[in-house]
Amino acid sequence: EVQLVESGGGLVQTGGSLRLACTASGFTFDDYAIGWFRQAPGKEREGVGCRCGADGSTHYLDSVKGRFTISGDNAKNTVYLQMNSLKPEDTAVYVCAAGPLGCEEGIGEVGEYDYWGQGTQVTVSS
Repeated sequence: EVQLVESGGGLVQTGGSLRLACTASGFTFDDYAIGWFRQAPGKEREGVGCRCGADGSTHYLDSVKGRFTISGDNAKNTVYLQMNSLKPEDTAVYVCAAGPLGCEEGIGEVGEYDYWGQGTQVTVSS
């Protein structure tokens, strides 16, 4: 059974930091890209960034470049999203997903991801 489990969300003040973790099981980690998406109330789900399992290359949404960093530990089947300099507009439910994307394709679309976690709430207070 494929599972993706996120952890690490919470409430933080503007300018603060959080680290989210996505732990995967049930599939070959190296064969999949792990993407981070977020969805705020009334808005569409958007891709924040992704990491390719094969070589660890990463891609980011322009608005988070320089603030968010994705890293991973293939031995633990875990991908991390380090979020620094958080802003109120970063408030959303953050969800990780796994998809067989090529590393050169960027974050990709929601429909390209096969497996999804349940999400974790990130709230940034002003």
